[in-house]
Amino acid sequence: MQVYFGIITIVLFIVLVLVRTRNLKKQGIEAMEFGRKDKKDFFILPFALFYFYILIANAFHLPTIKGQALFPSEAVSWMGALTCFIALVFFLWTMISFSKSFRVGLVENTEQGLITTGAFAVSRNPIYVSFAIMLIGQFLIFPSWILLIYIVVATLRFHTQVLKEENFLQEQYGEAFNAYCKKVRRYF
Repeated sequence: MQVYFGIITIVLFIVLVLVRTRNLKKQGIEAMEFGRKDKKDFFILPFALFYFYILIANAFHLPTIKGQALFPSEAVSWMGALTCFIALVFFLWTMISFSKSFRVGLVENTEQGLITTGAFAVSRNPIYVSFAIMLIGQFLIFPSWILLIYIVVATLRFHTQVLKEENFLQEQYGEAFNAYCKKVRRYF
């Protein structure tokens, strides 16, 4: 059962992002900037597809790389399902907190102002935090050395993107962003 929750979590994350970007587009807001400014973003797609396949292969016993399991444990797997649920709830809260400011990629958006309430009062980067929590939960459900590598690489990639976004926000909001950084931690 918990393996299905691991799959459903990542599917819901993706669906929520796609639905949000579609709804914003209907309101005249272009929220999907992925790959438009930085063509290297598209290198993420093959790695994401491989990640999805590893999850699905492990859940449905499809062919995959042998010997990747580290510590199969029913109790740890259930902890992973709970962790995925927490990630999903935090992600939903973040999507609500974003309001109309949600974007995938760096987009100038001073119209909405700097968002500092809701999930953004807890973390300056709640989307990345929720994705990281989800990756950890999925690792606990499917304890694989491959997924462990994905956690490390994704965490480094998230951090690099966060630094870019913080520079971008610093340019857009100046002292307001500096004051926000003093009150709220980068992650938690």
